Amino acid sequence: MSTLLLNTLTGKTSAGSIVVTGEGGSTTTNLQQGLVKAWVNLDGDSTASIVDNLNVGSLTDNGTGSFTITYTNNMGNTTYAVVVGIDEASNSGGTLTIGNVHTTSQLKLVSRNSSASVADENSLNAAILGDLA
Repeated sequence: MSTLLLNTLTGKTSAGSIVVTGEGGSTTTNLQQGLVKAWVNLDGDSTASIVDNLNVGSLTDNGTGSFTITYTNNMGNTTYAVVVGIDEASNSGGTLTIGNVHTTSQLKLVSRNSSASVADENSLNAAILGDLA
């Protein structure tokens, strides 16, 4: 078995583009397009706080159940995808949705309890996919 140790991968044709052959060998995907560009796990109870993250510079608690995350490195446009979730084991059926702020530098999240009322819930998660600026 061999081990390949690298610090940097650079595309041969285009420095920022690396093509990866799919499992079946007949299709390819662009490595950069498939990477999560930012993610956050936050505790929304009482005093909201970031538990862990990638590319998230700050968290603003806008009031009950409303949070704004600000990216460390901005997204290239506002058409990026966001996947959100809430740890149901600790939140008895709550939901997390994207709020009305969805810019290249920020994302608003809104948490609701099992009765669909805006509420502070813990263990909220978001993953952001798209192009960085």
